[in-house]
Amino acid sequence: MTLGPYKDLSEGPLDERVRRTATAITERVSVLYQPVFLATEKLLGTEIEIIGVPDFLISHGGGYLLRDSKMSRRIDERNHPEIIIQMQLYAWLFDRATGSPPMALQVHGGTGDITEIPHDGGTSALGELERILSIERTENEFYEPVGWSKCDRCGFRDRCWSQAEDTGDVALVFGVDQGLARILNSQGTRTRKDLLSNFNGLTLSELKRPYGPRFQRVGKPAARILQSAESMEKSREIVLQAPSIPMHDNYVMFDLEGMPPSLDELEKIYMWGAQVYGENPCEFMAAVSGFGPNGDREGWFGFLDIVAKIFERCGEIPFVHWANYEKINLDRYVERYGDPQGLAARVRGCLLDLLEVTKEAIVLPLPSYSLKVVEDYIGFERKGEEYGGQWAMATFIEATETSDEQKRSELMDQILAYNREDLEATWAVFRWLRAKQAP
Repeated sequence: MTLGPYKDLSEGPLDERVRRTATAITERVSVLYQPVFLATEKLLGTEIEIIGVPDFLISHGGGYLLRDSKMSRRIDERNHPEIIIQMQLYAWLFDRATGSPPMALQVHGGTGDITEIPHDGGTSALGELERILSIERTENEFYEPVGWSKCDRCGFRDRCWSQAEDTGDVALVFGVDQGLARILNSQGTRTRKDLLSNFNGLTLSELKRPYGPRFQRVGKPAARILQSAESMEKSREIVLQAPSIPMHDNYVMFDLEGMPPSLDELEKIYMWGAQVYGENPCEFMAAVSGFGPNGDREGWFGFLDIVAKIFERCGEIPFVHWANYEKINLDRYVERYGDPQGLAARVRGCLLDLLEVTKEAIVLPLPSYSLKVVEDYIGFERKGEEYGGQWAMATFIEATETSDEQKRSELMDQILAYNREDLEATWAVFRWLRAKQAP
């Protein structure tokens, strides 16, 4: 496709951008960047102003095709229905502004592919706006349980989370998932106090809650859920047993940074971090995947080189990690690239999941047992201003896409510093936990 002049409409007051968009379309400018469309529509009896800002309008076949760029690699109803609705709303706005629909709706996804989106005349998008408007008009807020992962990066987190904390919402209890929280709330168990008053281990274990398309009893987790509610209600730990930590002079803290398949063509680990702590500590070591076609493989074998050095120096010592991400990816990479010297198998035999050790030994008055939450609870303070898995992924994507080698190096240094702090945090939690004694 040969394109002519383009016009950048991303700056300026909104009403001016609407006017400039209309002018550019009339003048048949080949490419418009971030045009603005505005229309008024009566929804549920009220005139509502609707605004849309797609990324591109591209001249095509006597009209314009409408295109948005997204990081997501899977553009479909199952994975990202919101993208489909957004594009259909843009098409409806374009139709209202120009008197005809766009020639095509397209999403340029994270894979680099173009996905065509069907135009339904705005039916789905306007229906969704009516649903949102009806929720907004509800006098009494309907119940929507908070969740640590769900609420982590939401713009309304402060409002919803603070309300849940003020009321002692049952959804904050560790082990109470979204489905269980809704069932409990519908039956009048809305707070931690309600949970402890209304249930014992047997009655909670028999309670049925949604589990996928079926209903399933809470079962064995009921006892731990009630312990978590008690711990949070009394703001104190409940030590169940001495932590199951094998005695060694040294321990390897082990942490990976990776990309999920939704953002890459495959599950990819781009940083393998390890550091020995204890009586004979060593410097932080990390294997980083390369940026060429063999980069993923290079990262894996770079990690195995690090492992060989650790075993040569320290022998078989625990590789301490948090949750099962490291275990899963060790197996995945052995299957993907092999383990010619058996080093990954040796690591596999030395893995110590500190999250599982923590949960078996102690009940914490916390809504989540993520490393970031637990490290904050014990008083560990990070030096880096930016951190978190989402930030690391975004930074790695930026490093991948830049052609400036110096900038790429600076970005990767930031992720390395973050990974190193993850290891320091794991070591801090490890020492804190090891000091706990049986009740």
